Amino acid sequence: MRRVLIACLMVLGLAMPGPAGVSDGAGGLLAALRLADMVEVMRAEGLAHGARMEQELFVGRGGERWAVAVSDIYDSARMLATLTDTLERDLAREDKGPLATFLASGRGSRVVAREIEARWALLDPDIEAASLERLRDMRANRDPRLDLLGRVIGVNDLVEQNVVGAMNANFAFYAGLAEGGAFARPPTEDEMLRDVWEQEPEIRAETEQWLYSYLALAYAPLSDAVLDEYVALSRSAEGQALNGALFAGFDRAFSRISHELGVVAARFVAGEDI
Repeated sequence: MRRVLIACLMVLGLAMPGPAGVSDGAGGLLAALRLADMVEVMRAEGLAHGARMEQELFVGRGGERWAVAVSDIYDSARMLATLTDTLERDLAREDKGPLATFLASGRGSRVVAREIEARWALLDPDIEAASLERLRDMRANRDPRLDLLGRVIGVNDLVEQNVVGAMNANFAFYAGLAEGGAFARPPTEDEMLRDVWEQEPEIRAETEQWLYSYLALAYAPLSDAVLDEYVALSRSAEGQALNGALFAGFDRAFSRISHELGVVAARFVAGEDI
């Protein structure tokens, strides 16, 4: 069971961007965040994760049925609707002006573009390995950029929020497996919670490493001045509200996805010792 839950972590762990900016109105907000583009990256990550899950749980038995089910679960329109609903609800009373101004600038749009481009790039295993190697070099050389990346991560609470989101998704997946009949003796809720919490240290370590690797790649072409401005805006009340709304939306979306993956996966693993 442990390997399954850790595998699920990386779908959610890769899916949480920091805030970039908004403009007035729902349409402007989505355009500013390029949320539809981010959802397409997450869908691609999800399809790749589904293929790995088959190898972990029921190698050779999922085939086209599993691939179609995973594709349906990672439906872009459903994911985007969940995020849109959450942002509209949570940001209805917020002043979007300061963030909109930053995003409208060339600096802000470059930040968003780099976050999305890096996510696409990391779908390539060779690029992911190179990014991790570069992070090791940066740490060995005490690269000062690491301090700035740490401020980006800290002000947006990226480690803690991703860990919580990953554990919520893991629990939802576990519950989906139980609901789908994967276990001869269905675990109790307390047992599922205990199993998920036992993995918290490993989830935290993997999340922190991935965040530094990802942001080092994404922000490599950006100046320290741009990132300092980004940190300042993220620290503002408006930036914190946007960050909270994004995490709430992604948590809703990926809890649903993880539960549905568990239910469908159970059909292929029922009767197996997992």
